[in-house]
Amino acid sequence: MFDADAVRQDFPILDQMVFDHPLVYLDNGASAQMPQVVIEAVSDYHLNHHSNVHRGAHTLSGRATDLYESARDTVQNFIHAAYREEIIFTSGTTHSLNLVSQVMADQVLQAGDEILISEMEHHANLIPWQQIAKKKGLTLKRIPLNENEELDLAEGLELINEKTKVVAIAHVSNVLGVVNPIKDLADAVHAVGGYLVVDGAQAVPHMPVDVQELDADFYAFSGHKMCGPTGIGILYGRKELLENFSPVFYGGEMINRVTFEESHWKEIPYKFEPGTPNISGAVGLAAGIDYLSKIGLEKIQAYEQALVDYVLPQLLNIEGLTVYGPKDPSRHTGVISFNIDPVHPHDVATVFDSRGVAIRAGHHCAEPLLDVLGTRSTARASFYFYNTFEEADRLIEVINKTKEFFTYG
Repeated sequence: MFDADAVRQDFPILDQMVFDHPLVYLDNGASAQMPQVVIEAVSDYHLNHHSNVHRGAHTLSGRATDLYESARDTVQNFIHAAYREEIIFTSGTTHSLNLVSQVMADQVLQAGDEILISEMEHHANLIPWQQIAKKKGLTLKRIPLNENEELDLAEGLELINEKTKVVAIAHVSNVLGVVNPIKDLADAVHAVGGYLVVDGAQAVPHMPVDVQELDADFYAFSGHKMCGPTGIGILYGRKELLENFSPVFYGGEMINRVTFEESHWKEIPYKFEPGTPNISGAVGLAAGIDYLSKIGLEKIQAYEQALVDYVLPQLLNIEGLTVYGPKDPSRHTGVISFNIDPVHPHDVATVFDSRGVAIRAGHHCAEPLLDVLGTRSTARASFYFYNTFEEADRLIEVINKTKEFFTYG
């Protein structure tokens, strides 16, 4: 039996008061908290091993290099990549998606090609493709939502044709809390010779992910959403693709030889990692992965689903509350966006904060999706495995208190 109360003891930040209320942290979709073991791993690196990697012949550089490359192995095993060379360290999901989009623009995409995204994409998986389409004369198409505010897969498959070179899709929506059918889209785009790029930022922290099983060509995610530090992320890419693609960012570390006339790149993944990397971030990410693996992603997913099964039906029964995304709890992750009519989401979040409950308000870097939903912003509560059923009750309680406050003053 999963014990969230016991797990909470690993997160020192959760043990505090906010405006004389115990902190209820429900902003995990933006950033998860770090357990003590991650904090200690990063601290130990800085206290005992800090140096630059790969280039030094001294002891500290050797230690730092071992920790950094060990982190690559940890990530490989965690997402079930076939080769360690398929793991590229970046600064986060945004960097990863910009990197792959620039590679595609530079070496794959031609005028007249089509890129397919969905209406639910985060700006990080929309704007890079949008700007490339404008510059290169490409067509950017989008898969609409169905009546349940999920991906319309049938329409998406219809949109894929011989001109489709890239399908870029979120594995899990950061607003709607839906899990998208990645393998179905992979099969369809590969059948026409295209590539599948997946934004996995909201998936990897919450469920087992096997990039080979998904058949993704590229898969991006961030450390700070999965108990790791900020400023560290991953771009997974198929080995045969990475070997054939050239880098699009340049500098030290990623070269074998440079003359004034030309440069020769290192092997993968290093040719895509110019400059000094975020070494401590990689160490912290590895510690976070080890922590999640010890608990078990299957257990985490099952527990979060139990939370959703408990809280979503209650939210749907609150008068004046609009909940976005599927209404069936089994089709909804722990990301729950809502509005309280007629209260602005920022006012909602302010009242929540005054009662010690941390939620997010705004467009969640998905403005086009909110246009589709007919709203400019929402409040968003996002659960993680250290949240409790009592905290779910607090969410319901504060929603009702917020309604009372704005109704009766």
